[in-house]
Amino acid sequence: MKKNNVSVEAKECRGNHERMIRRFLKKVKKEKIVEEVRDRRHYKKPSVKKKEKRIKAERFRKSEERKRLRAKERRNRTKR
Repeated sequence: MKKNNVSVEAKECRGNHERMIRRFLKKVKKEKIVEEVRDRRHYKKPSVKKKEKRIKAERFRKSEERKRLRAKERRNRTKR
């Protein structure tokens, strides 16, 4: 488990409390702290973890492929 030091200083947000809260929530989301807590709440068998990792990688590959194809399509359009 990695250590996450997420903090927001008053200087960053010029003392605006609402801005501080928003900034803190963004940092927590970026570090994926909440997701990690949810994952660790219940035990998962190693085989289940591996399967989830494989499915996630597959989704990522497919989305990257779609992005690449869309970009290629945009480049090849003829101007009217």
